[in-house]
Amino acid sequence: MLLWLFHHFVALPGVGAWGKITFRAALAAMVSFLLAVVLGPRLIAWLRTRFREPIKSRSAELCRLHAGKQATPTMGGLFIVAGLAGGTVLFGDLTNIYLLLALFVAGGLTVLGAIDDLVKLRSPANGISARTKLLGQVAIATVAAVALYQDHAGLADGLVLPPPLHRTGLSLGAWFIPLAVVVMVGASNSVNLTDGLDGLAGGCLVFAAGAMTLVVYAAGHAGWAAYLDVPRVHGAGELAVLAAGMIGAVVGFLWFNCHPAQVFMGDTGALPLGGLLGLLAVVSRQELLLVIVGGVFVVEAGSVLLQVGYYKWRRRRIFRCAPIHHHFQFLGWPENKIVVRFWIAAALCALVGLAGLKAGTGGNAVVEDAAHSRPVRLAHSLPP
Repeated sequence: MLLWLFHHFVALPGVGAWGKITFRAALAAMVSFLLAVVLGPRLIAWLRTRFREPIKSRSAELCRLHAGKQATPTMGGLFIVAGLAGGTVLFGDLTNIYLLLALFVAGGLTVLGAIDDLVKLRSPANGISARTKLLGQVAIATVAAVALYQDHAGLADGLVLPPPLHRTGLSLGAWFIPLAVVVMVGASNSVNLTDGLDGLAGGCLVFAAGAMTLVVYAAGHAGWAAYLDVPRVHGAGELAVLAAGMIGAVVGFLWFNCHPAQVFMGDTGALPLGGLLGLLAVVSRQELLLVIVGGVFVVEAGSVLLQVGYYKWRRRRIFRCAPIHHHFQFLGWPENKIVVRFWIAAALCALVGLAGLKAGTGGNAVVEDAAHSRPVRLAHSLPP
């Protein structure tokens, strides 16, 4: 919105900086944070009178451990999404297809998550059925995946899956669509599974989103894409504004969600935030890198799959409780210790992922010299 105004006043001294993605991303993060912090107390007070989280679990021990959280307001994802949407709309380029798709995914999954939370609050059921939720996620992700496929099919490496630590990618063709759906839905559910302790999902999201902000910016920047030898996706850099807004909004939410939490994120926040994380990876063609960057979410989801699968096979459990953060609770770890250690693991995963992105280039990148129509090899030279 404001970008249109900036373009019309670019001749004024100092206003040209407003057109820079990095500057607008910083502003989006700041505004999203302020919106979340300002809206937080008012929305928490409203949620407290209407939407209090019931502790529903088949584990008596888990119910005992979380007894103090009974009736804590939930659906705090509403002011996370409001914050990131506000920052994005104000400072993003709303003609950018990737930004519009991201807002669609965020909006669709927020509505789906809100329905799930409301069913959990208004009925004895623990939310809508897993099948209904999955179908809703797949439908939203498929719309975004088809639109991205049509867009990326016209790019040089738009349908290539580049594995980390290796220069040779795999051409996906139409398989781009199901992979994109799996990544977005998988990321959405993984974040949702991680959201079980005060501040756990939010803190891990900050590190993962921070890494993916750099990745999408690099993919949209000709110099950085060449230097890192990653697929060049023109326009992907605009998603850095949304990703920065997401970080700001989540940090604002953590202001109220740190232990002891005044409000829970709920599916209203976890589903769209995870879906956006997956979308960032799909647009930048770094789906496999997301597995490393979001390693904590992968482990959390994997622990549930292992627990369920092994129990059905051997009628025995691998962990005392899944997702795995509850396993550590059952071992007697204090909640704050679990959360902070998972944050540290999330930070390390983000750093390893970013290091792996550069390690796969061998320190060199090939770009085309437009003046002489010949390739030029850059050796350890940073783009401006």
